[in-house]
Amino acid sequence: MTSRDDATIGNEKLARLPGTRYALEGELVRYFEVVTDNWIKTAPYANPGMLEMLRDRERKPYRKLLPWSGWFAGMYLLSSVQVLRVTGEPALEKHLEWFVAELLSLQAEDGYLGCWPRGFRFLNRAPNVGGHEGLTWDTSAHYFLMLGLLLWHEDTGDAAALAAVRKIADGLCRLYLREPGDPTGAGGSSPDRNRGRRLVETGYSEMNLAPAHSLALLFRATGEERYLRLARQIVDEEFGAAADGGEPLAGDYLEAGLQGRDFYTLSRPRWESLHPMMAMAELYHITGEERYRKAFEHFWWSMVRTDRHNNGGFTTGEKAVGSPYAHGAIESCCTIAWTAYSVETLRLTGNPIVADELELTTLNSIIGMHSFTGRWSTYSTPMDGVRKASTHDISFQARAGTPELNCCSVNTPRGFGLLSDWALMRDEAGLVLNYYGPGSMTVELEDGVTVELRQTTDYPVSGAVALAVIPSREVELELQLRVPQWSRDTRIRVNGSDAGAAEPGSYFPIKRTWKKGDGVQLDLDMSYHFWSGEEACLGKVSVYRGPILLTYDRRFNDMDPDEIPALDARSMEDRLVEFGTWIGPMMLLEVETPGGRKLRLCDFGSAGEAGSPYRSWLVVENAPKADFSPTNTLRTARPSSGSGRP
Repeated sequence: MTSRDDATIGNEKLARLPGTRYALEGELVRYFEVVTDNWIKTAPYANPGMLEMLRDRERKPYRKLLPWSGWFAGMYLLSSVQVLRVTGEPALEKHLEWFVAELLSLQAEDGYLGCWPRGFRFLNRAPNVGGHEGLTWDTSAHYFLMLGLLLWHEDTGDAAALAAVRKIADGLCRLYLREPGDPTGAGGSSPDRNRGRRLVETGYSEMNLAPAHSLALLFRATGEERYLRLARQIVDEEFGAAADGGEPLAGDYLEAGLQGRDFYTLSRPRWESLHPMMAMAELYHITGEERYRKAFEHFWWSMVRTDRHNNGGFTTGEKAVGSPYAHGAIESCCTIAWTAYSVETLRLTGNPIVADELELTTLNSIIGMHSFTGRWSTYSTPMDGVRKASTHDISFQARAGTPELNCCSVNTPRGFGLLSDWALMRDEAGLVLNYYGPGSMTVELEDGVTVELRQTTDYPVSGAVALAVIPSREVELELQLRVPQWSRDTRIRVNGSDAGAAEPGSYFPIKRTWKKGDGVQLDLDMSYHFWSGEEACLGKVSVYRGPILLTYDRRFNDMDPDEIPALDARSMEDRLVEFGTWIGPMMLLEVETPGGRKLRLCDFGSAGEAGSPYRSWLVVENAPKADFSPTNTLRTARPSSGSGRP
């Protein structure tokens, strides 16, 4: 089975389904709506410097910019296009048509689309970084521009967008692509100040090597060999480059991955490294060379084990530190990069455990980093603490013309938009359903048959999912359902008949000739499961109900954070309660503690919405302990006695 729009799998185990029509419902889709209306559509008008810094880059006095100011337009476009893939909203599409046209009008004749003046283009240096000459993240900014424009071209066929991406790539090749036998680079045609230099030598390699990924994607779109050559040059030669004194210039991501080293031990373990590392997955899809796949996949397992927190957020203090228990800032941009990396890992491996991780991050951390209104997002969404708007937390990034712009404000909506890459996928046999929630997804197959998958459910509040499979005509098709690793006792029925045992952490295949009226009933085990903390969280426990991390929020309770009573894992029972104020959580449970007090726990995504303190690490007696494993990446277990069921 193939989709109409994408006829090959190649080296992918799973592939996204271009052209899927989404009609989602429930709390998640509400976030799509408010983020679109209250942020995406308004951001360029409220922050005109997003585009104007590109228009007046040659004008004096120069704007005093941040090293990463060039990120804003590209990250904004990338987030918006991926949100549009889910919503399909005509008004948003029209808005983006305007934005792309305006953006392309600002591209220079040499392909440059950044915010720095002539003489510094693509060189990762500029004279006006905070008012003085310093290093910039310019080629990294062009990575996000390339990626956003490539996705826009894929969806709309906009030839001008693709041409703009090629111009950027050609500019990078002129400066940095070395011809065989030419150590100076680009046949000696580079500007004098850059002659003979490699991209890795221009500084900030975690960020500025990112075009390796977009160049590989562009090769797949155009077949132009020089784009592939530069991508491979960066990955094969520059990832492991060292200065004359032997100091690493980058993270040695390819060789270190092949050696089995943990990500946090590398010389460049910041979150920005994930973008150039994604080139390894793309090069595997292109070349089939196992070394790329092995290194890329190894690092996903390393990162999920050592630096993915209980809420699905990634890194501490903007880099991997080797502990999921470390308290500190969990930057929103880090988690978005982790989500994108996980999408590539799911494509590469077809492992449903990766889809479990995407669900964990989306329903907890990504919702948690957004305001209920969609008007603002966070810089940090910690495990315990408070939520603050990024415009307050990192206000130093504000500039004239861009009062609300920072890396997180333009990047966070992409977390929602990435759902279009993993919610419904395909393999060589049929459809693979990863996302559970109310609403429908419709895909057209290559033979013209459309299949609608319509879910009637309040998941993740409960585990009951009624799935109607509605083909436009009878069709033989294999449908695989994700069985989460945390669902110990899963029941699946097809048209009322038991479909057999479902193994946690697997895909459950149903192959049949589907016709209108067919349906699947999926009942997932929503009993409590517990992650017992270690290190900085020793003596504390995270409590999960399905994929949701349950959290104390002072707003819903009559006790303060230091007075939270202990729970008992063996006797926890709860009831769903309503919170009758103007901002309610997605889920609110009332649990009776052993001392008879009532403790209310909400979903992590809603915690701290009103600025009140929250805690996701709690005291829970008799909580079991489980070690990390490839089949239990969440490290959760259920008590040996007592059902633990709600």
